[in-house]
Amino acid sequence: MWKDYLNSISKECQFKAPATTTDLLLIKTELNVDLPKKLTDLYSETNGVYGNYGISFIWSTKQMVKDNMYFWNVQEHHRCSTKPLNNFLFFSDAGNGDLFGYSIKNGSIQTEDIYVWDHEGDSRKVVASSLEQFIKDWIGGKITI
Repeated sequence: MWKDYLNSISKECQFKAPATTTDLLLIKTELNVDLPKKLTDLYSETNGVYGNYGISFIWSTKQMVKDNMYFWNVQEHHRCSTKPLNNFLFFSDAGNGDLFGYSIKNGSIQTEDIYVWDHEGDSRKVVASSLEQFIKDWIGGKITI
């Protein structure tokens, strides 16, 4: 379903092998959050979605764990003035430092809304009402940041 949907949006989408159960379990154990069903379903078809020139539309599970661990802990290590980022599960980036992800409330993802975190102004706002809308609008150039 997801590969067909992605190919209907852009023929430049490139796919990897599906994420394994171990890949998905790593997210749960390292980040202590359950993935939303739609993102789990996408990962069951491809462990990341890429475009031309190495653009990453959806991170691999490995990159998700690595980057979330980094950004969740950045205040401790760098004494940053940003608000905590551990209330987001990031799964994509804009290539300019801004990140896309789900909001985590009370330890779980409770809505399908996709947020962008602006790394310069530390603002957070909804950019799409679902993963499908995010993918369509991000790849299609309708999300501008």
